[in-house]
Amino acid sequence: MFIVSFLNDESGTAVKEENECSHNRCQSILVNCNWDIEAAQKELRKRGLVLASKKSPRTAAEGLLAVAQDEKRAAVIELNCETDFVARNEIFQYLALSLARSMLSAESFSQHASAATPLGFEDIESMKIALDHTKLNGETTVQNAITEVAAMMGENVKFGRGFALSTSQGIVSSYLHTSPQPGLGRMAGILTLEVENGNAPVDALQRVGSSIAMHIVASKPLFLSKELVSSEAIESERDILRTQAESTGKPPMAIEKMVEGRLRKYFEEVVLLEQKFVMNDSTNIKTVLNDLSKEVGSSVKIGKFLRMEVGEVAQRAEATSEPEAVAQ
Repeated sequence: MFIVSFLNDESGTAVKEENECSHNRCQSILVNCNWDIEAAQKELRKRGLVLASKKSPRTAAEGLLAVAQDEKRAAVIELNCETDFVARNEIFQYLALSLARSMLSAESFSQHASAATPLGFEDIESMKIALDHTKLNGETTVQNAITEVAAMMGENVKFGRGFALSTSQGIVSSYLHTSPQPGLGRMAGILTLEVENGNAPVDALQRVGSSIAMHIVASKPLFLSKELVSSEAIESERDILRTQAESTGKPPMAIEKMVEGRLRKYFEEVVLLEQKFVMNDSTNIKTVLNDLSKEVGSSVKIGKFLRMEVGEVAQRAEATSEPEAVAQ
């Protein structure tokens, strides 16, 4: 009974260790440590780290997105695990939020933020992170912190990806869907609103910015404007639409009108500025921005945006076996 109680009092590492060994093996650790509880705990944690390294090749498609931001900057990361059970664990959630906040405050933030470029694990693995949790505290590296939590959870825990973005003349807005607590979610939409007049009222910008961030999550745009859709993508879509139209047997002039009409529909589906606004489908995002510009007395444009969803990278990799384009 004492051994079971001792194991269950541990921070999760020992509980997972119990699943890996029999009571006899656990008792053997205590005996080898001369029944020194602290020494036995240390040994169990060491074994937990070994288990974590063995689990690292296993697929980790669950997890959470974490967003840290201020008025003009945002950092978003995806922390992955194997099961939704671990994603609900408060230590896992604490680590995810800590990673995003550390990335936001890092000295190297500005060099990544200008274009919302993706950040891989190699970009942050040696970054220092200060932890202040009853079961996870002190200063360490990102790599060591993730390894420590993996040992506690008994699952493969890994940094999936991250982004940093900022604006010098405007605001950053975000929206998190399926959020267990502020700053965490399974889907995220983030954008920058660029404003010509630096004195434009921030509350109006944030109100509209938040609603567009929610729209991004719901509508999954691929491009900001029609001009940013590659000519190859347009021609490929046009060829598909023409083949479909020709199957109707209508004359060439009618076919061309059908193609152009369906191409406009294509833009409405994949281009953010052309999409119908999810909160009012009688207008589109371009009109929403025009109305906001009139309200604040200054031209307002979307500078950058991205949409993320937990597990989409792993799902795409399994489907294509090719590197994925993470965000637009």
